[in-house]
Amino acid sequence: MTAIGTIDRPPTHDPKKQDPTMHPTSEPFAPGTTHERTGATASRQNRNHAMQLIPEALARAHMHDRLREAESQRRAVRLAAARRMQRRAERASLRARRALAMAVMQ
Repeated sequence: MTAIGTIDRPPTHDPKKQDPTMHPTSEPFAPGTTHERTGATASRQNRNHAMQLIPEALARAHMHDRLREAESQRRAVRLAAARRMQRRAERASLRARRALAMAVMQ
């Protein structure tokens, strides 16, 4: 039994662990043709299948990087806003202290 694996589900040779939805067909690929999957052919087809999945894996990695970059930018924006508010609060506190000192001195 030859089950072609994917990046997320590599092929296994244990019949108990194989995906029940992936079962080989005993019918030929096209009517009137027969294809035997020998070692070299199966290896070549597995390699071709794996190469077809490369763009999917690259897209997944690219999206992961973009999400991480977006989260980093959101954190930077929140930090800048927090620092702005802190400076504003400090200035207001200084104005209040000055006003209090002026009121006490009179």
